[in-house]
Amino acid sequence: MKNSSPVPVVYSIRQVVSIRLPTRWGLFQTFGFEREAVNGIRRIETALAFVMGNLSDGPPLLRIHSQCFTGEILGPLRCDCGDQFEVAMQAIAKEGRGLVIYEYQEGRGIGLMAKLRAYALLDTGLDTVEPNHALGLGADYRDFSLSAAILHHLGISRVRLLSHNPNKIRALLTAGISIVAQVPCEVTPNSHSLPYLSINKEKTGHTLSLGSAGPGSDRNTQWDPASTQTNHVGSEDEFEGHLPASRRVSIADFAEEVQ
Repeated sequence: MKNSSPVPVVYSIRQVVSIRLPTRWGLFQTFGFEREAVNGIRRIETALAFVMGNLSDGPPLLRIHSQCFTGEILGPLRCDCGDQFEVAMQAIAKEGRGLVIYEYQEGRGIGLMAKLRAYALLDTGLDTVEPNHALGLGADYRDFSLSAAILHHLGISRVRLLSHNPNKIRALLTAGISIVAQVPCEVTPNSHSLPYLSINKEKTGHTLSLGSAGPGSDRNTQWDPASTQTNHVGSEDEFEGHLPASRRVSIADFAEEVQ
């Protein structure tokens, strides 16, 4: 009888390039990373790390950002992805230190064309989770273990996370990265983005405040550190206790070995 046990995945990560990148927020050292995954089939994953300042001088601000072509290039009002990237870069520039890890996981991991098909279904009255299911896809295929591997490669074990996404917190905790604070990375919603953000809060456990939306709130990406509140994450058990009951699953369900 043949052994049908799955082949374990073997990972290796390497830095392939480092450049100085002037931006409108300031000068960032930009690192390109490749991770090779082999389990009978070889695949390469890539990501960028935009770094400012001395990351060893206490837990740095960290934003893990997934590629969003529509939100970052076309400037639509339906999502807040591009705005969140700007908020993170502003926050790091104002503090003078921190990093953004940019991963190529368009459309929560389903790719651009599938995301546009999901967008078309939004116009039929479905919410932002239902179109994926209608297409036979999961709500979120993103895997943040590459970001955790990059942090280990850079020697970072403690961070202040700019995010509202519980899956990112889980991924870092599982990989042994301590989150000393969860820092808001939120912009004022507009009439187009409010339904999207509301579903993120209700169905996927994102910790959003959802400020008032109106005609004058179409763009608000100014980050004011004095107006933000940081949340202490604590242990994995403490983190799970703050989630809605529908989102309380075992940390092990999200674990992926980082080597």
